[in-house]
Amino acid sequence: MGHVTRIVIIGGGPGGYEAALVAARLGAQVTVVDRDGIGGAAVLTDCVPSKTLIATSDLMTALQDAPALGVDSGTVTAVDLARINERVLALAAKQSEDISEDLVKAGVEIVRGFGKLAPADGAATTAVEVAVPNGEDLLLEADAVLLATGARPREMASAQPDGERILTWTQLYRLTELPAELIVVGSGVTGAEFAGAYQALGSQVTLVSSRDRVLPGEDQDAAQVLEEVFQRRGMRVLGRSRAASAVREGDRVVVTLEDGRSVTGTHVLMAVGSLPNTEGLGLPEAGVQTTPSGHILVDRVSRTTASNVYAAGDCTGLLALASVAAMQGRIAVYHALGEAVWPINLKRVSANIFTSPEIATVGRTTFNAESEDPRFDVVKLPLATNPRAKMIGFTDGFVKLYARPGSGTVLGGVVVAPRASELIHSLSMAVDLHLTVDQVASVFTVYPSLSGSIAEAARRLHSDHED
Repeated sequence: MGHVTRIVIIGGGPGGYEAALVAARLGAQVTVVDRDGIGGAAVLTDCVPSKTLIATSDLMTALQDAPALGVDSGTVTAVDLARINERVLALAAKQSEDISEDLVKAGVEIVRGFGKLAPADGAATTAVEVAVPNGEDLLLEADAVLLATGARPREMASAQPDGERILTWTQLYRLTELPAELIVVGSGVTGAEFAGAYQALGSQVTLVSSRDRVLPGEDQDAAQVLEEVFQRRGMRVLGRSRAASAVREGDRVVVTLEDGRSVTGTHVLMAVGSLPNTEGLGLPEAGVQTTPSGHILVDRVSRTTASNVYAAGDCTGLLALASVAAMQGRIAVYHALGEAVWPINLKRVSANIFTSPEIATVGRTTFNAESEDPRFDVVKLPLATNPRAKMIGFTDGFVKLYARPGSGTVLGGVVVAPRASELIHSLSMAVDLHLTVDQVASVFTVYPSLSGSIAEAARRLHSDHED
């Protein structure tokens, strides 16, 4: 395009605000239209709140494991969920405020309201109509529009959330007392994270999974470790158990399974996926195509099927990660402003599941390596023999490394460990920079450290290749 000066972004989450900051720094006139609060679900109801809650649950896990290290905590530690949630929401609000301040400092205009694509007037290539609360509608002309409207929890008609005992993950932070018996329906990332967190905080948790195991879309070895840890800590895991309904009976909740069995508890968390926020955006009229699930179709530089309209984040269904949303948004404005841009490459994306232990992955792992490229070498190195793991009392977990035969180029990896989200960065760099296992192995690591096992896994891949 080359001469874009006006960019309107609908949605203030990671896909929107990161794009806005980049566009403003490149000299564009940027307006962010936001309905729910700057930061979006990632900051206000999802990533920031959930990981703050999990940080508290990790402390409880550490206290529960302390006797193995020779520390007796003595009295039972009390959990005050009202105070925990107050802190969670305060941190989310502060993060949202900080992002808003950054946008204003960068010269970005923030408009509160619901935006949708509209026919443009005059020379503008497109426009956004904004329904402003308690005010007159606005028409914002733009040279390019970025849709970054995110997603929301999927709700079952037979398990309607009431915000009190039948809950979505956005409603959990309203609770003032710890659920005595929490049923978590859904064993994906969200379900697993909350199940582990509330079990650590003191709830008796039942995890209902429609699949054979928890985390069905993740590395099988990692999922097996986590399920064993869950059960060892007292969680009840029901596999191959699809929920049909959830209803309140007084101060109890009954979850009925499709095979006729029922599970009762004091509360139920419905973690059965999400739906894109793409209704009412004027997409069909603007020529923006969507998938049967309602997600916006985009190419690798975030273009939709409509000229000058881009999309980023969970509304596109690419990968539901804040980091991917932010990258999609940045790529969109680079492209719109005529800057050099690298198309997004999902084979380099790192992700983390914030359970205890954490599960981090990057690049090609078992699932896609076997289907897309069966030619790979792999080493799985248990952390039980790592000296640092012994010192901190960690007996679960492993490092798994994938490499290209012959060249030894690192294709991907899996880390199951405390703070795996920090450990995966070295493997992310290796994948992104096409490093070989020999290069990874030759870098000095701290002794003792968990990261030493990453270098050791790389050395073993070299040895295996030599053998």
